[in-house]
Amino acid sequence: MDLGWSGSEQSFRREARAWLRANVPERPLPSGDTRAGFAAHLEWERRLHRARWSVVSWPEEFGGRGATLWEWLIFEEEYYRAGAPQRVTQNGIFLLAPTVFEFGTPEQRQRILPRMAAAQDLWCQGWSEPGAGSDLAAISSRAVRDAASGGWRLSGQKTWTTRGAFCTHLFGLFRSDPEARRHHGLSYFLVPLDAPGVTVRGFARLDGDEGFAEVFLDDVFVPDRDVLGGVNQGWSVAMATTGSERGLTLRSPGRFLSAADRLLDTARQVRAAHPRRAAAHRDRALRAWIDAQAYQLFTLEQVTAITEGRPVGAESSLNKLFWSELDIRLHETALDLIGDEAETEGPWTKGFLFSLAGPIYAGTNEIQRTIVAERLLGLPRK
Repeated sequence: MDLGWSGSEQSFRREARAWLRANVPERPLPSGDTRAGFAAHLEWERRLHRARWSVVSWPEEFGGRGATLWEWLIFEEEYYRAGAPQRVTQNGIFLLAPTVFEFGTPEQRQRILPRMAAAQDLWCQGWSEPGAGSDLAAISSRAVRDAASGGWRLSGQKTWTTRGAFCTHLFGLFRSDPEARRHHGLSYFLVPLDAPGVTVRGFARLDGDEGFAEVFLDDVFVPDRDVLGGVNQGWSVAMATTGSERGLTLRSPGRFLSAADRLLDTARQVRAAHPRRAAAHRDRALRAWIDAQAYQLFTLEQVTAITEGRPVGAESSLNKLFWSELDIRLHETALDLIGDEAETEGPWTKGFLFSLAGPIYAGTNEIQRTIVAERLLGLPRK
């Protein structure tokens, strides 16, 4: 693994840095998990697209720059360093899109990806159900074949759908063969949320933002062209999506490197007024900063593996465990440094509340530890 950057990669970094410096809003946008904030973020997403920065690693025909994975990592580092707005299109761009590239037909790629890159179609995830959280094989939402109409009838309920109240489309698993075993008989569907029979009901999260939704489907018709990856092949398609969610594409190290640098800045500021408190938490702050560097090195090793054609597989579970627990350590340390003067509405408090969800979403950490034990360490199943 070469840790140096080539001349062209350094040039790419300079171009990205210059554009971000000239375009990132001076004031932070309101939370993208509120309706008003989501609308403001969409304007930002469309500005990114007009400058071809919304999907830098995609081929140019779909709105990207054809950048390499290394250049994508560089862009992510610069993006977070610049304090640019959160990406409210991330479920589509970072989760669904890699799956469409791998399993989609040419027609699906042409129809779905350019509109996703331009933030015209906004995608949310339809995994969790009231009776099936991280256990995807337990889902009960069903798909019944409607041969006369050339499609499927979907019924059931999805919940914990991030930004579902603001999005236009949903991707998710439905049971298309009720007689098959748990992991079989599932199909992966793409569903417009304005279709007859769809009801979307938003609800608030722990931090008060309204970004979650429940989605009810009552005999919703979806044509055959909106099955992704083949009928009853949904499990393997979904595993590709969850691998993206737990691993590289959703959690680039840029986010944690930026947070670690901000943590050290906070420690320096606290040291000026409260030297004893700063000293008490010095080692924790340094440990968190070092862990962020370690995560970056682990990611670089994974990118090396991918570019050499080696599969990442279950190692994405290691990623998920590491970044979700690192995120909590970073924010807990910052709040302890600030002490009784901790802001109640500031970015560290807001970030801490969100970090608590990390061990739950993208598959709970208990599930990830089971995967690591069985698939990476070769330990026997219970």
